[in-house]
Amino acid sequence: MAVQLWLESLRAAKKTCILQDGRRKVHYLFADGKEMVEEYDHKTQELLVRKWRQKSALGAHGEWQTEVGETPPPAVAVLQNDFLKENSSNPVFMREDTKTSFQWRIRNLPYSKDVYSVTVDKTERSCIVRTTNKKYYKKFTIPDLDRCHLELNESALSFAHANNTLIITYQKPKEILAVEEELQEELKSLKANSEGDVECKTQ
Repeated sequence: MAVQLWLESLRAAKKTCILQDGRRKVHYLFADGKEMVEEYDHKTQELLVRKWRQKSALGAHGEWQTEVGETPPPAVAVLQNDFLKENSSNPVFMREDTKTSFQWRIRNLPYSKDVYSVTVDKTERSCIVRTTNKKYYKKFTIPDLDRCHLELNESALSFAHANNTLIITYQKPKEILAVEEELQEELKSLKANSEGDVECKTQ
């Protein structure tokens, strides 16, 4: 079963753990060379950040791809801040989970709630956000469900709108909750350093 295979790959990965700024940061190195970093709130154990990277065909490290949490601005944009700046009113899409649900926030969407529709496309295994005024469209997947080969369920999907932010919630299926619970037990057994870099040095 795919859920069990994913859990086994997490257990088999080489893991490094540090405690820093109130966060438990865990670095995973998988057998296929992929790397994953997760950051948890040390008190609540809620996932704050998850990002991935893999090596190129020539062995060079790729860029980190953020799955959960806010994507940091690119270094080039920081260097050229006076010359090139993204419009601050553009919609900003980010994932911010809770213990029981996957959650996405799309900031800078000022329209009233009745303008939006959020649906599931089971064929493409994705969620779709549309507005009746044709001002916004977004298609996104739920990698957690893809990794475990779990079907999307429209009844698990809901949304709310407040303070110019659309909040989309997808209730985690019991299989995901079980994996996360087992993973937390696994992480408790890791010895965490209180300082240093989360980077895992490889041969």
